[in-house]
Amino acid sequence: MTLLAHGADTLTRDALAVLQPGFEGTTAPAWLLRQVGEGLTAVGLFGRNITSPGQVAALTAQLRAERDDVLVAIDEEGGDVTRLEVRGGSSFPGNLALGAVDDTGLTRDVARELGRRLAECGVNLNWAPSADVNSNPDNPVIGVRSFGADTRLAARHTAAYVEGLQAAGVAACTKHFPGHGDTNVDSHHALPRIDADLDTLAARELVPFKAAIAAGTKAVMSAHILVPALDPTRPATLSPQILTGLLRKELGYEGLIVTDGMEMNAIAGTYGIERGSVLAIAAGADAICVGGGLADEATVLRLRDALVAAVREGALPAERLADAAARVRELASWTRQARAAAAPGAPQEGSAPGIGLAAARRALVVTGAAGPVSAPYVATLAPVANIAVGDETPWGVAAELAALVPGTASGVFPEGATAADVLAAAGERTVVMVVRDAHRHPWMAAALEALVEARPETVVVEMGVPRAEPRGALHIATHGASRVCGRAAAELIAGI
Repeated sequence: MTLLAHGADTLTRDALAVLQPGFEGTTAPAWLLRQVGEGLTAVGLFGRNITSPGQVAALTAQLRAERDDVLVAIDEEGGDVTRLEVRGGSSFPGNLALGAVDDTGLTRDVARELGRRLAECGVNLNWAPSADVNSNPDNPVIGVRSFGADTRLAARHTAAYVEGLQAAGVAACTKHFPGHGDTNVDSHHALPRIDADLDTLAARELVPFKAAIAAGTKAVMSAHILVPALDPTRPATLSPQILTGLLRKELGYEGLIVTDGMEMNAIAGTYGIERGSVLAIAAGADAICVGGGLADEATVLRLRDALVAAVREGALPAERLADAAARVRELASWTRQARAAAAPGAPQEGSAPGIGLAAARRALVVTGAAGPVSAPYVATLAPVANIAVGDETPWGVAAELAALVPGTASGVFPEGATAADVLAAAGERTVVMVVRDAHRHPWMAAALEALVEARPETVVVEMGVPRAEPRGALHIATHGASRVCGRAAAELIAGI
């Protein structure tokens, strides 16, 4: 069907083209198909939309029956942040594990295999990788999503990831520009601030993004962070100085600029999503990501109408909106050509279905030694998950160890739990204590210290950023909490 058949004028089509909304359900609702027919060029998938690869393939086929070049985006970083495997855990380790191995060939191959699986499902835009340098160890939202705290390491692995993903015909979206690593606030909740000077930003935050641009990243995602050295008044997503002045003009980037989720409180709680979306496009963004929490037709129409009204009132130049829409359509055209070239209907040459577990095994860092345990008790100290990771994806080693060691028992201990709680549940069993970012959670660190003092034979598995001193008879740092990271640790504990 033609767009004009619906009576949509050029301005309205351009306003729809720059939106990347989400939706509810595992099939495309009628309203979404209608808006795709009217000019909507991109759709975002979240965990709520996914039950299996086959179901996702059927869903994307629905969308492409309406518009062959529709962009289907997903937040699939692998590791802790997975949507494609939201209910079972990822088959791939995340960035920190890949950075710990520090083999750019491996990172490229992992990204290519992940991209191949996305392409088979009809997904052609991945809001990944995270190019943030995790320079602040207390960062509550980046952590294991970063390749590490070393700038050059992060840069070379960001480039390798972009190359691997795009070799599979899936556009990479490098994030979160100009760098979210030196924050101690989660932008889902409030507006973070980075007070680094220009020299520090140039030498640290910007280096991985330069590498991504050189590698040909098709998209860059902006961060909802305030960086006074670059713009003292507006967060990066809404800043002409940062998006147009720095990213476009100074760094020479010509691809698509996508915002982080506009319903995040750093924007929605201060500017509102309608005004924020207008300001973002005016600042130089080309695509508005919305739909993690707002996922209905009313939201799409509100944002469309806000953009149209801003042009008609002179608050947003029509040329800027047209340019943004053209960049979206240009990427959509690239993905259609890449999809045809990749032919994702059958396993591609170079596919490596077991590479995720192999990479997770290589990422383990082991301190101490212990013989194979029998009938252990796995105690998982579970902090509140950040919104990017979500709390619906299982993590840990309990299920994987139970599959390998008969008689394994387990329990999950929430914030505030103590060593006494764990000991009461474990009885005389050897304890395998599983933690996540123990250095960021005083209650967790205290419980871990007391338990190891009481039971020196304890096995400790750190599945976050390993900052604390290794403890226990055997200490395993997995550098992430994906399913394969848990499997690799379980194999080691079981003596396999």
